[in-house]
Amino acid sequence: MRSGKVARNFLNSSHGRTNLRQTHYAFAPGLHLAQWCPAPTGDHVIHTQVVRTRAADVSWAWVAAIVVSVVFLLAPAIWNGYPLLEYDTGGYLARWYEGYLVPSRSTVYGIYLHLGQGSYFWVNLVFQAVLTLWILQLTLRVLGMARPSRLLAIALVLILTTALPWLASMLLTDIFAGLAVLSLFLLVVHNDKLSTVEKILLFLYTSFAAATHSATFGVLFGLCCLGWITKPLLRQRLSLIGLVQGSVTLVVGAAMLLAANFALSGQLAWTPGGAGVSFGRMMQDGIVARYLNDHCDKIKLKLCPYRNQLPATADEFLWANDSIFNKLGRFDGMNAEMEFIATEALKAYPFWQAEAAAVATVSQLLHVGTGEGTNGWIPHTYGIIERYLPGQKAAMRAAHQQHWDINFAAINYLHIPVALVSMLLVAAIALGALWRRRLDDIELLAITVCVALLGNAFICGVISGPHDRYGARMVWIATFVALIAAARYLAKRDEDASRTA
Repeated sequence: MRSGKVARNFLNSSHGRTNLRQTHYAFAPGLHLAQWCPAPTGDHVIHTQVVRTRAADVSWAWVAAIVVSVVFLLAPAIWNGYPLLEYDTGGYLARWYEGYLVPSRSTVYGIYLHLGQGSYFWVNLVFQAVLTLWILQLTLRVLGMARPSRLLAIALVLILTTALPWLASMLLTDIFAGLAVLSLFLLVVHNDKLSTVEKILLFLYTSFAAATHSATFGVLFGLCCLGWITKPLLRQRLSLIGLVQGSVTLVVGAAMLLAANFALSGQLAWTPGGAGVSFGRMMQDGIVARYLNDHCDKIKLKLCPYRNQLPATADEFLWANDSIFNKLGRFDGMNAEMEFIATEALKAYPFWQAEAAAVATVSQLLHVGTGEGTNGWIPHTYGIIERYLPGQKAAMRAAHQQHWDINFAAINYLHIPVALVSMLLVAAIALGALWRRRLDDIELLAITVCVALLGNAFICGVISGPHDRYGARMVWIATFVALIAAARYLAKRDEDASRTA
């Protein structure tokens, strides 16, 4: 009887609650249960047994939360019967086989896909899902909010209301964009709360993510620059070691990309395509037609005879089968001319370019629909899989996606409002903190996410033109921050209620 009473008193005491609360950190490398348990002497033997039992329960709760979340994250691919494909997937996959560089197709990501192709790419998807859960859990942990039930609840809301499960279930670089922002935030802002193993893993992942897409590299570069600029103001809130480590990830990511490009193509060069993609956005805004009309009587250009036949959109110009771009030799025949026109048009019409850039940035912020480029018509990707992985042709062709069974229009009735409201909420949190001139960790995360969303909108909108895909791959982290803020508010309300009870 006395032993049971001692155990109950221990669990109900503030010391007991503190010990049990600390067991939530049992999975973090470098933290051990023994650090939080009293020495097993006398009545403390009972205390230790109770804590160990509860720790085992918590361990199984974490396992259950992670397994359930991973399964639901991959639910779209599981239902599809094959990883989801996108129009650009084939271009990445082909890099391993074709041995040359193509615009906007990272060889680093191509190698990543190649490593998992023997499993029909399920290894890639499981890696993406586990990585997502790990970074979500790590973010909650450094904010002092890590609980299995909370991780599971937040993960399920994200799965139901954002593009996250579709990104995790797809063979595309997009899943790494938002995760890289969170990873860099952890490395820079909460460096002192991470174990050595966690720092190494976050460093390697951030470097890899930066190498998979130039826009992701650009967003991370902008965040690092902002970190160095605000370091004198934020002082101890930004770790100097973390800033150095975060910045070096970009150096390593660039080296990784250059090395992969050289290994696969023999060229020590950055992934091509920036000028061509930027040209497409200028053409879409009418700037290219204006430049040709103003200068074709002075400069001989391949596009001059077609200046009155340019299509309305960059996608139609670059990817339509019967486009002028195809007639003039595609990137091989047009790269130099597109780069020349893009550069000269920037000089010729600076105010028009600035206005177009502002409009494109705002428009990109509003383009957040899920599923762009993920439908039943992606012939290039189908052709690449059939050519280089003929053994997967049957499984790929049998998937629901290839039978047009995915209705993203219905999905976006929910996803788009959630995305827009999430951005407004995170912006309100960030602006409120700046107005008060007082930042807590969640508010600092909200500011980081706002800067990342603006940077992503500027880079993608100005260079490529607004696309839903570019917004959807990043905006889910705004929903994540809004959920964290809501969870903190509810926890504080419950704590205040318990104090007054």
